[in-house]
Order: sequence, then C-alpha cells, then structure tokens
Amino acid sequence: MLTLYQAEWCPYSSAVRERLTELGLDFVARQVEPRQQDRREVDEIPTLETEDGVRFQGTDAIFEYLATLDPWEHEHAHRAQYRAHERERREETTARVLDEHAPLRMKP
Repeated sequence: MLTLYQAEWCPYSSAVRERLTELGLDFVARQVEPRQQDRREVDEIPTLETEDGVRFQGTDAIFEYLATLDPWEHEHAHRAQYRAHERERREETTARVLDEHAPLRMKP
C-alpha cells in the first residue's frame, strides 16, 4: 500500500491525490503537522512512500514515479470529473462546507 504524507490544505498534495485516484491506486493518507519545523516523519509534503519503503519527496519526484505506472481504465473519466468541478474549487466549496458543518472550536 502506498502512503502519502500530505495535508488537505496543500494544493500539491491535492494534485497527487487526484493523480493517484486517476491511476486507480489505493493509498493511505498520513496527515502531517502544519508547520514544516514541527514535522517528524517527513521534511516536505507531499511525500509518497512505496510499499518497499522508497520515498519520493515533492510533486516533481512523485509525478516522475507515477508516470512509470500503467494507467487505469477510468483515468480519463476521473480527470473529466475533476474538470467538471472546477467552479466548486474556484468558489472554495470545501471551505464553505467546513465552515457550515465543522466550525473550529475555540482553544481552551
């Protein structure tokens, strides 16, 4: 199983998640501390770790590795759905849904 060290707010992590989906690859998303100086497991996000422990740090290295893998039959359909939701991404739908359904609590 692939492991992706990432953060939801990171657009580069998002691009890697989309590509993993397009390729039909299962992966575990590991959340990292928001500030780089607080991270213990990886220095850079996104970082992709293969089943045999090889790590690819940064978008360029990850996409280079993913380019060596065979495409999934649903690759084009997933990209089409990504493009179909462009307006929602531009309108920050994710942020709106979070604000409406999961507002942050005040720190004690």
